[in-house]
Amino acid sequence: MPDFVPPIVVEALPVLIRGAEATIFYAAGSVAIGFVIAVGVCAMRLSKSPLLFAAGTFYVSLLRGIPLLVQLLISYYCLPLVGVNISPMLSALLTLAVCTAAYMAEILRGGFLGISPGQVEAAQMAGLRGWQILLYIEVPQAVRLTLPSLLNEVVNMVKASSLISVVGVLDLTRAAQNVASSTYQPLPVYLMAGAMYFVITFSVARLGGVLERRLSLQGRR
Repeated sequence: MPDFVPPIVVEALPVLIRGAEATIFYAAGSVAIGFVIAVGVCAMRLSKSPLLFAAGTFYVSLLRGIPLLVQLLISYYCLPLVGVNISPMLSALLTLAVCTAAYMAEILRGGFLGISPGQVEAAQMAGLRGWQILLYIEVPQAVRLTLPSLLNEVVNMVKASSLISVVGVLDLTRAAQNVASSTYQPLPVYLMAGAMYFVITFSVARLGGVLERRLSLQGRR
């Protein structure tokens, strides 16, 4: 390490790296699970059924209207009271997933609305079933149309995942807090944690840019 790097940062680096790995896991896992939920919620929001539409609208309004921190605290403290006993890690992961699903559902809804109705009608005439049209025609195009916004949500989830440290789940922020409290040198530790968050989010943005260009080229063929 260069001479200007404080010794505490060198000592804390393995702990912070493990925390960063946990942050990537929770962010990636919540986005993957949340995307599946979001597709279903989006389909409800676009449904002609008043009941499904109302249910999808209520889900989006509720999850977007309650701060993520409050959702984490509710799942951590309240679920055991109603007999749902899951680990704090699983509770945090699922809470992040259902929260980001509400935002991704609205993002995808804009993409679905941008798809030409003629494509769906052609698929129906070709004999494709509803789930086949959704999976093979609508979802890929909706993702392509909304990819920048979806990538922005992924970046937001990387940063928002820091809130799980409040319920005692190990992530990069929690690891930094533990090191700072035991060494009484918070500034270099938190600066290093901030730098690691930047590396993660910057990498996501760069990879997303590459994916966006490739999808754009495929769309022109």
